[in-house]
Amino acid sequence: MYDSLEEIVSVCEKENIAFPDLIIREDAADTGISEDEEKAKMRVMWQAMLNGARNYDPNLKSRSGLVGGDGFKMQEYRKKETTVCGDYMGRVIQAAIETSESNACMKRIVAAPTAGSCGVLPAVLVPFYDEYKISDEEMVRALFVAAGVGEVVAKRASISGAEGGCQAEMGTAAAMGAAALVYLKGGSPAQMITASGIAIQNLLGLVCDPVAGLVEVPCVKRNVIGAVNACSAADVALAGITVRIPPDQVIDAMKDVGDSLNPRFKETARGGLAITPEGIKIRDAMK
Repeated sequence: MYDSLEEIVSVCEKENIAFPDLIIREDAADTGISEDEEKAKMRVMWQAMLNGARNYDPNLKSRSGLVGGDGFKMQEYRKKETTVCGDYMGRVIQAAIETSESNACMKRIVAAPTAGSCGVLPAVLVPFYDEYKISDEEMVRALFVAAGVGEVVAKRASISGAEGGCQAEMGTAAAMGAAALVYLKGGSPAQMITASGIAIQNLLGLVCDPVAGLVEVPCVKRNVIGAVNACSAADVALAGITVRIPPDQVIDAMKDVGDSLNPRFKETARGGLAITPEGIKIRDAMK
């Protein structure tokens, strides 16, 4: 597989091949299965993502009691009020919370790229799918765009909070979502990777500091910021706005930041929000 977003764009332009078609081709070559089988596997992923978004249970609570029901609160707020960000973004926020809560409540999710950041892609894709009546096949192709971006980040840097901080998980998820949205809006491969670079640079330095060591607080709300970040990065790129730091160099910077982070801020629950007085109180209550 490719280890450079810029190389992907170069091949797309040289061979006149669409971004998702290139990723499908490369994935098939890498796994040794047919392109049709690759697409069938991704259809399963999309259906699981869609089902998860449709089957949110507002009555479920995580075993810790820290998470559950906030997705329903966001839905009720959307119905009763004019949201600050508008209804579409309100649906994005709602979906991010719902999927992340479902993860904490042990329901089925798609780790894209991780369970901790599982709310981002459904949050940006499912409302778009509903709003614009996109075909399932086109959504599958968008997921291949997201996968191509995620694969490059995984090879050049990391998608693990334990290795690179939350920037590695949420930043990558936002980059994947941003590229997928640009694809769905008819943007060019160059705009797709520009959106990815913007999304990652916006979250550089984000630490992983789960309260009591659980992927619940602040993880659920960070999925919201990851999803909103993806949407804004996509619109910036689609507007034709460019960035001075190339996307591959942004990924490399993320790796450098992650390598430099103190271990307290890499999923150890020994820094950040995890050691605030309230964070310690929650941790101690669970012993």
